[in-house]
Amino acid sequence: MASFSYKIIDKNGKEKKGTMEAATEEKVVAVLRSEGYIPISVTPQNILTKDINITIGHPVKPREFSIFCRQFVSILSAGVSLINALDMLREQTENKALSQAIKNVQTSVEKGETLAGAMRLEGKIFPTLLIQMVEAGEISGNLEIAFDRMATHFEKDAKIKAQVKKAMIYPMIVGIVALGVIFLMMVVVIPNFMLMFDGMDIAMPKLTQRVLNISEFVQEWWYLIIGLILLFIAGLQLFKRTETGRMLFGKLGLSMPLFGKLTVKSVSTRFARTLSTLLAAGIPMIDAIGITSRTMDNMVVRKALLDAKEDVAKGISLSVPLKRSGIFPPMVWHMTKIGEETGNIESMLDKVADYYDEEVEVTTQSLMAVMEPVIIVVLALVVGVLIMAIMQPMMSMYDGMGSISSI
Repeated sequence: MASFSYKIIDKNGKEKKGTMEAATEEKVVAVLRSEGYIPISVTPQNILTKDINITIGHPVKPREFSIFCRQFVSILSAGVSLINALDMLREQTENKALSQAIKNVQTSVEKGETLAGAMRLEGKIFPTLLIQMVEAGEISGNLEIAFDRMATHFEKDAKIKAQVKKAMIYPMIVGIVALGVIFLMMVVVIPNFMLMFDGMDIAMPKLTQRVLNISEFVQEWWYLIIGLILLFIAGLQLFKRTETGRMLFGKLGLSMPLFGKLTVKSVSTRFARTLSTLLAAGIPMIDAIGITSRTMDNMVVRKALLDAKEDVAKGISLSVPLKRSGIFPPMVWHMTKIGEETGNIESMLDKVADYYDEEVEVTTQSLMAVMEPVIIVVLALVVGVLIMAIMQPMMSMYDGMGSISSI
């Protein structure tokens, strides 16, 4: 199918632009007219005018889902029909992938599909958790409550992800800048500075000579070094996609110094809040654990929850496999056990999630406070060594000149 750009007049008399894939221009016009729009122009897209949509990770972020859910609640509460609600949401959603998915959902609902069923057809966009909650809301007749809970869930999930990302990105950016500065000193600063010693009969100190050797190597083989770094990163990314790689990086993520505790706490809050949300919607425990496991990015945690699902299916309490996994802090499985014994597990899990929300925030701030001086000290040591390598021959030269003048 070819891609076409179009301009239309919508039902409110406003001019809008968009794109559509179809066999011919006539097909695009027919579809637009069937939806109640007045086509102004339809033109084929070429390689220069075709929309380029590059996305990293999931095309829709948790905060965008949160806004979508909040708007859905507001519109449904106003008494708007489901079809009109979807139409309104599609028009005001800025994310193109989500807007197109809502349009497809609207079309499926118009054909008689349930909202959850229509969203399941767009499974690449809508997460399983949201689809299951919508299905539970439709069955119980509490669709607005389901969307309201999901809005809260996505808001808190987005907050946790932002905090973890902030803690991870800061040292990475500083490290990249530091490597850039060191590379610049090795390639430009040190060679230019050392030119002044070329005509002098000065024996270079060992440290200076080693730095010069490294500098010459970097100047001569810089393209090879960059190529090897890029090759290493590409190989690492490919390895991360394998089962072994996902498990290895999952273990590293949970056990890394400084960052390990942050990962464990963020995993705990996501597990507790997701499971609580699903159980409160009436989804059976076994299914809820399975869905929760699929929301986990860390493969070690995901496997532990899948093992817990099998144990619960055999009649074992959830707190037992959680404790046996050795991943979750004692508070998680203790509170889970209390909830199972009192029959109030959703409330207990909510309290666990709230507690670890605060813990993630505190740990992030503590981590940032620790990382700043560590990075500064490391940079100071590296730059100090380079400066010392530059200063040593100058000091030797001055000492030599002082000895001559004294004679």
